[in-house]
Amino acid sequence: LSILLAEDNAVNQKLALRILQRLGYRADVAANGVEVLDALARQPYDVVLMDVQMPEMDGLEATRQVLHRWPTERPRIIAMTANVMKEDQEACFAAGMDDYLSKPIRVEALVAALSKCRPRAKNP
Repeated sequence: LSILLAEDNAVNQKLALRILQRLGYRADVAANGVEVLDALARQPYDVVLMDVQMPEMDGLEATRQVLHRWPTERPRIIAMTANVMKEDQEACFAAGMDDYLSKPIRVEALVAALSKCRPRAKNP
């Protein structure tokens, strides 16, 4: 899977990257929603692990922009947030996110979320 990690907190970035590495994945990093859109414009990703609260453009707005810009060929978007209220989860799904992980990220939950992702077909 090609993974983009959208996370503004350096400690959370390192932790998530370490967990992904232990699972055999490598990820690129974006520090906010603007960087997510820039990264997706440069190359396709299979999945975006999207922090909800980021500066400049939060994960909800970034998700709405992704759906608008790439309505058919878009990555699976997995919310990552410390906000665990039902309303927060509903807001993520309403914005167009495909899955939801609460922070701190549990390895089992991340594995389950990534198991639902499929690699994009590569053009010959």
